Amino acid sequence: MAQVETFDILVFGGGKAGKTLAIEQAKAGKRVAVIEAGLIGGSCINIACIPSKALIRSAEVAHATRRASEFGTHADNIRTSLDLVRNRTASVVAEMVAFNQTGFDASGFELVIGWGRFVSPKTIAVETGNGVRTLTGDKVFINLGTTAAVPDVPGLAAADPITHVEALQLGDMPTHLLVLGGGYIGMELGQAFRRLGAEVTIIETGARLAPREDEDVSAALLGVLQDEGVNVALNCAGTTVAGKSGQSVRITTADGRAFEGSHLLVAAGRRPRTGGIGLDLAGVELDGRGFVKVDNLLRTSAQDVWAMGEVAGTPMFTHASLDDYRVVSGQLKGGHRTTDGRMIPYCVFIDPEFARVGLNESEARSRNLEYRVARLPMDVVPRARTLSQRKGFMKALVAKDTDRIIGFGMLGVNAGEVMSVVQMAMLGDLPFTVLRDGIFAHPTISEGLNMLFANVK
Repeated sequence: MAQVETFDILVFGGGKAGKTLAIEQAKAGKRVAVIEAGLIGGSCINIACIPSKALIRSAEVAHATRRASEFGTHADNIRTSLDLVRNRTASVVAEMVAFNQTGFDASGFELVIGWGRFVSPKTIAVETGNGVRTLTGDKVFINLGTTAAVPDVPGLAAADPITHVEALQLGDMPTHLLVLGGGYIGMELGQAFRRLGAEVTIIETGARLAPREDEDVSAALLGVLQDEGVNVALNCAGTTVAGKSGQSVRITTADGRAFEGSHLLVAAGRRPRTGGIGLDLAGVELDGRGFVKVDNLLRTSAQDVWAMGEVAGTPMFTHASLDDYRVVSGQLKGGHRTTDGRMIPYCVFIDPEFARVGLNESEARSRNLEYRVARLPMDVVPRARTLSQRKGFMKALVAKDTDRIIGFGMLGVNAGEVMSVVQMAMLGDLPFTVLRDGIFAHPTISEGLNMLFANVK
């Protein structure tokens, strides 16, 4: 058996929570190793958040250029090179990877590149380019994330569909991109590729897009995409797939509808990276969906083993994973932070953005909470008019018997930034009247909060 190397802290997977914890503990003088299959800095930087938002930005510029005449500027012979878009995206990623590597080197932890699996409690064998290394840690933190799910649809696997990873690396523009799934990833990339010049059809099995949102949000999102020429097909149950993505592909539904395209993008959810890594040998239990089972301190069923981020069932956002780091870091320092009652906001980077924090109406009703609702169309916000970005609306929920804000959603320009203003009020347990009566600079999008909360009865 190979010699076992001992560390104080062993981090299995270098996502946001894991790398942040590793840097902190290494700087504190602990002997730390991070086992990573190859994505320096984690999936967010390499294949998810950062590259997708870089691609989306290129699409926004293309879209704005085509609208230039609306603002008094004539731009002729507009062309988009997906090859150059890909290169720009890769450049952004490379800069972020280099930045992370510099931080890793400065902290002093050991980065072990290779595929790992548990071989016994708190002990991981890693297949590196130079053979197998076996590492053990006094404390082990699992931070392996998730991968794109490919559902069991007849013919889908044989069609070699692309996921968001391959979509960000395309050098040739699809003539017609079929997107299987109308969730956040499907909407973001569907709109982006439409703006870059591809025909796009989003195929959703459900009755509406973004089914976890209120119906008015789903309808507005549908309108945004359709206005830009994205074909959206709903209620597409019983799909079958034929052909090859990148050549010619055809999707047929149970009710006889057929969609043909050049490329097929699967955006149908994500699955945890928990298979084939020896978790049973580590004494780590999984829940019914295959995620690592944890308590509110992110402790697993195994002694001195924690799980963080998406692999632990944490909401699939980098900022949520960062808070998982705070939960486990606090325990190492004698603190008592838990995952209970966390307020986790999120933003969907279609254009205009959709952002939400707290409860929506359907969630409030499911909890039997009585509330007041205020709604404001973006069209009445002066700054939205000067920007010619008038689509969308703001909506706030205020508790019926108190003035506490229990939820806020916005589809509109700068929605993520405006949401953060409301979130600060919610974190401070401030009444809605603070935002109703506060003095906001004019003309800004946040100024719309005055008008929104003035509608609370």
